[in-house]
Amino acid sequence: MSDSVDWIARAGAKAKGKRPQYFDDPAIDRTLSIVLAIAGEVSVLRERLDTVERLLDAKGTISRADIDAYQPDRDAAYERGLATKEYVARIMRGVQQDMEAMAAAPEPSPEDVRQRLLEE
Repeated sequence: MSDSVDWIARAGAKAKGKRPQYFDDPAIDRTLSIVLAIAGEVSVLRERLDTVERLLDAKGTISRADIDAYQPDRDAAYERGLATKEYVARIMRGVQQDMEAMAAAPEPSPEDVRQRLLEE
């Protein structure tokens, strides 16, 4: 098998520009990056497993070529899309709950803001 793409080099390639930082601790940003990369890989594996299951149901036996050539029909694509949305929602549930809590929190009064600033 001759694959001219160096996947290790591609995985280590750096994007242009500065890496965005969302948290005060860079380790949290790195951890988040790792978790999201793993979530993406699991999502791909879920679709590949769905392909295998659908092909086995339809044909009883399959090959790698069958898996690689599979194109989901409209119903299968819809089911996969729904499953992916549900998967992402489960992964991001904690973030969503935090956002909802922030939205539901009462707006601080100007006096509260002034007092907090004086305490810092």
